[in-house]
Amino acid sequence: MRPRIAIPLPISTDPEYVERALPQYEDAIRMAGGEPVRVPLDRTPNELTRIIESCDGVLLPGSGADVDPAKYNAGKHEKTAPADPKRDAVDELLLKHAYEHRKPILGICYGLQSLNVHCRGSLVQHIPDFLAREDQNVNHAAGRKEKIAHEVAVDPASKLASIVGSKVVPVNSSHHQAADKPGAGLRVVAQSTADGIIEALEGTAPDHFVMAVQWHPERSVEDDESSRAIFRALVEASLAKKSAAGK
Repeated sequence: MRPRIAIPLPISTDPEYVERALPQYEDAIRMAGGEPVRVPLDRTPNELTRIIESCDGVLLPGSGADVDPAKYNAGKHEKTAPADPKRDAVDELLLKHAYEHRKPILGICYGLQSLNVHCRGSLVQHIPDFLAREDQNVNHAAGRKEKIAHEVAVDPASKLASIVGSKVVPVNSSHHQAADKPGAGLRVVAQSTADGIIEALEGTAPDHFVMAVQWHPERSVEDDESSRAIFRALVEASLAKKSAAGK
């Protein structure tokens, strides 16, 4: 049987955003050989736990919200979007379960930020105010209008490099926040070649697949092998976990 990958709904306040964005993640998981499982944001903790326990891996998608800065002991920047407490609560349940049971994790965009804060890291709340003016050569919030926004340099010694098969990867970009201080058990494995913004994190534990990228590989799986490889890596790690558990 295909490994089941839990994917929380991206946001609780915008159904149109959910139905526009979520199918891309689901299609990418199916293409990679997995079975996507939608995790609602309006269920009781017991109901959510039953869904989570039935899954073999976790994918944390992007969102229109921003993580509450209070979670990493920071004041709120004027450009920081409202938090989504329902999405945050589901992410916390998923991550707690995945870490306790060593289930594979892939975070994308907001998912990277959520993972980093869960691990007690911090975030850059608004990239243009973080970079010196002379370093502002990339529009990280370009969105869908730019198929390739910039390149990222990947640490050749990282798991990510072994997945994408390259030291430099062209990526899209749709964010105004980014990781600042990496959380416990995470390390920086890719940065923007233009300005040094952190673009990927991965777990340091050799027995646990934990990966997060700041760009959106789900948008480019049809025509980009490195994007497909990221989802395959999650599904393959989840299948190995499922097999080891005798499911």
